[in-house]
Amino acid sequence: MYGWDSLVLLQHLLDEGLSKTVIAQRLGVSRRVVHYWIATGQLSRDVDTAPPRHYRPRPTQLDPFTGIISARLATYPELSAVRLFDEIRGAGYPGGITQVREYVARVRPSPEPEPLVRFETAPGHQAQVDFAEFRLPWGKRYALLVVLGYSRLLWLKFYPRQTLATVITGLEEAFAFIGGVPTELLFDQMKAVIVDDERADGGKLLENPEFLRFASHWGFRIRACRPYRAQTKGKVERPIRYVRSNFFYGREFIGDADLDAQRLAWLDGVANVRTHRTTRCVPRVRFETEERMHLQPLADRAYRPLVLPVERMTRRTVSHLLAPTVPRIVVEQRGLSSYQQLVESCIDEVA
Repeated sequence: MYGWDSLVLLQHLLDEGLSKTVIAQRLGVSRRVVHYWIATGQLSRDVDTAPPRHYRPRPTQLDPFTGIISARLATYPELSAVRLFDEIRGAGYPGGITQVREYVARVRPSPEPEPLVRFETAPGHQAQVDFAEFRLPWGKRYALLVVLGYSRLLWLKFYPRQTLATVITGLEEAFAFIGGVPTELLFDQMKAVIVDDERADGGKLLENPEFLRFASHWGFRIRACRPYRAQTKGKVERPIRYVRSNFFYGREFIGDADLDAQRLAWLDGVANVRTHRTTRCVPRVRFETEERMHLQPLADRAYRPLVLPVERMTRRTVSHLLAPTVPRIVVEQRGLSSYQQLVESCIDEVA
């Protein structure tokens, strides 16, 4: 059997137009061999690519003990390489742990991932709420996002702080934007809302008392994701990435007022009129036709906090802007010489 190099050279000589007699002389074979290569289709293979080389695995000191490792991993797939190294060393393994680590990494059974069941909510039942941090030339701003679970209708607004007052003010504006109140709001351990969560240890969820009163005023229930289980609020996690890539990245803002104006235009002109990748529906259309009628009605008035300072809650509200203002008192300021002249003129008048 002739090598691959001979077939490559044969193809090259044929391409140059040499006769089979000359080719046979160049290759050091008979003309019969050249005719045989051509007749049997040896040149129809890809002679430009070398055939794959198969290397025989080199024997290692671990080979006699791989059966023990595989059997142990089949029964206890979480055994560490260190533990298995100790066990086979007791059985006579003379090598080091590096070979054991590499072999265990190749053969350890991989557990099947738990199927991710998408949790869909009924119309008007749930909205998910979260903050996202953004950096601007004039400082940090925090976007408060509210996403309706059924229609994926999105609302957001940027604030300078992540306080309870911000959450209350933002949610009231979000309720006005969607024209109603969902049955429940889902939060991801938001500090302004959740004081403590001991459910993992059999305890209870402890909400901020002020926010509990706010929830009662508007008629929604508070729900919180369990710690380290943020995938339960994916309906708001994905919009955060969408806001970063589609709204924030590549845009320029000249201040908070411009940021807010572009936010409103983007919500009405892009975010809520696109075809959602999961639902295959336009959020605004699905909301208007299937979800709006299931929302609870808006409260008769805004929430009046018992703990938070009133001025902090009403600083930017319409009622505050329309409230009567106290006129400024302008005090005239003069130099000391003018007062001396005034005193002298009074003395002259008395005299």
